[in-house]
Parts: sequence; structure tokens; C-alpha cells
Amino acid sequence: MSRIPTPETIADAPAAAQPLLEAVKKQLGTVPNMFRLIANSPAALEGYLSLSGALSKGKLPPQTRERIALTVAEINGCSYCLSAHTYLARNLAKLDDAEITANRNGASNDPKADAAVRFAKAIAENRGHISDADFAAVKAAGYDDGQIIEIVQHVALNVWTNFFNETVKTDIDFPVVTPSRAA
Repeated sequence: MSRIPTPETIADAPAAAQPLLEAVKKQLGTVPNMFRLIANSPAALEGYLSLSGALSKGKLPPQTRERIALTVAEINGCSYCLSAHTYLARNLAKLDDAEITANRNGASNDPKADAAVRFAKAIAENRGHISDADFAAVKAAGYDDGQIIEIVQHVALNVWTNFFNETVKTDIDFPVVTPSRAA
């Protein structure tokens, strides 16, 4: 059970968060528990949705963004995010089970995506203190400066949701996936 009460409905959320939750519902067809919990702070919900929305307009394809989310969730041992992003990876990004497994292990079966995922893994595991070789590898794979910045920002956004969901113990409302390694 969550450590913070989850608003049961959009109407139960703070008034300032309600239009934001309506937008989530319009986009996803439902309002997952994480969004309803974040809605307890309309400012935090607005910040999360703004950054997430801005990054969705970036240069990284949706499949690569999901790969990064899976890698970071596994590293941080976040069951909620791992469950949500496994569902999204399968159903929206159309990644197969072999790819999802590779992503959870910090790799990809796609050579270009592999460089981004390995870079994201290095950032997450080393808290941003990556080596020159890590940076050179992602550049050599063809990622430009803007894409590298987006990878860093996707790692940061996913670390935030991982920490949030683990801190408040968000009730999982997706098919449950458990991290294979302890955080």
C-alpha cells in the first residue's frame, strides 16, 4: 500500500492537478497510479509532465526511450517503473521479449540503440561520472550532441520516477515485473 494516499479519481485530486490528470487520461486512456500520486503536488505533476512531454518531441525514437527506461528501472530496482515500462515496451514500442531482456541487462539487440542503452547504463550506475571511453562510444555510434543530452535527461527523468515510486511505494497497476537484481 502506498505511503501517501492515492486520489481514487481525478475529482479527488487537488483542483490544480485535475486538468493535468484529464490530459493524461486523454493520452493514455487511463490515469495510472503514479500520476494520481504525483498529483498530490500539482507543481511536481506539472514539472514531470512538462519534461516528459518535451523529451517526447526530441530526436530519440520511442523505442530507445523505453529501452533507457527499462535499463534505469532495473538498475534502481523499481518494480513500478519496470512493470510500467515493460508493458509500454511491449504494447506501444513493440519491443519483443528478447529485446526487453537485453534492455533490462543494460544492452540492446539493435546495434545503434545498444550504444545509447550502454551509455544510459553507465550514467545511471556511475551517477553521471562516466569515462571518456563511454562518451566516445556513444559518439562513435552516431549520436549527436543533442541526442546525448536527451539520453542524459531521460536517465534523470527515469531516476526521478524510480526514486519517487520506491519512496512512496506506489501500488503497481500494470502486470507486475520484479527487478532481477537488488538495487
